[in-house]
Amino acid sequence: MRVICVIPARMASSRFPGKPLAPILGMPLILHVWHRCRLYPGFDEVVVATCDNEIRDTVMTAGGKAVMTGDFHERATDRIEEAITRMDLDLAPDDLVVMVQGDEVLMSPAMADAIVASYRETLPPVVNLASPLMREAEHDDPNTVKVVSTPDGYALYFSRAAIPSRARSIDVPAFQQTGVMGFSASFLTQFGAMAQTPLEVIESVDMMRVIENRIPLKVVFSNAETIGVDTENDRQRAENVLRSDPLTQTYMEL
Repeated sequence: MRVICVIPARMASSRFPGKPLAPILGMPLILHVWHRCRLYPGFDEVVVATCDNEIRDTVMTAGGKAVMTGDFHERATDRIEEAITRMDLDLAPDDLVVMVQGDEVLMSPAMADAIVASYRETLPPVVNLASPLMREAEHDDPNTVKVVSTPDGYALYFSRAAIPSRARSIDVPAFQQTGVMGFSASFLTQFGAMAQTPLEVIESVDMMRVIENRIPLKVVFSNAETIGVDTENDRQRAENVLRSDPLTQTYMEL
C-alpha cells in the first residue's frame, strides 16, 4: 500500500490572507507543516498542492515538491483530488492519500502514524484525526468544528455548535476536527463527484457529506494539542508552542 501526503495551501484565506507565508520562528508556516510531514517515514511522497506561485516557489526553494492546481476550489479535498490527478501516480484503489491542511502547524509523525495505522486496520473510506479542546471557549467557538463519535470511533456528527452538550455537566470531554485526514484513493475520487448535502451546507463541514450518505468515517482521537492557524493570535500561540517542541529542533535551529 502506498501512502501519499498532500498539503493543500492557498494565499486567499478569508480570515488570515497570506497565512502560508506568515513567519513562525522566522520560517514560513507552510514550511513548518512540510518539514513536520517529512519527519514521518511512512509517507512515500510529500507534496504541497497550491494555486499560488509564491507558495510553490517557497516550497521548491526549500527542496520540496509542489503541484499547481486551479484557483477555483472551495474545498481542500477538491484541491488534493486535482493534485493527485496531475501527479499521475496510478494509485491502487486502496492506496492512502493523507491530507494535512497547510495550517496544521503541530502536525507530528505520531499523528500521521495514527491515521495510517487506523486505515490499515479496517480500510475505512475516510479517517479523520480529532484532538482535545484545551479551552472552554473553544467549545463554544463556531470557528472550531467539534466532532462526536460512536464508542468504537465512527463519526456521528460534526458541528460548529458546542457538542457534546454541557447542560448536565461541565466536565464533558470535547474534541475538535483537525485538518488531518486520510482517504482511500478510490473514495477520494468518489467524494469529489458526490453532491453537497443539507447538513454539510448548514454546518459548513464537508465531512458531513460522508455521514449523510451513510459512509463509514473513522475518527482517530489524539491526546496531543493541535493548532490550525486561522488568526494572528493562533500564529503567536503556535510560535510559543513550537519554540519548546522537540520536533522543531529536528528541522531548524532555534
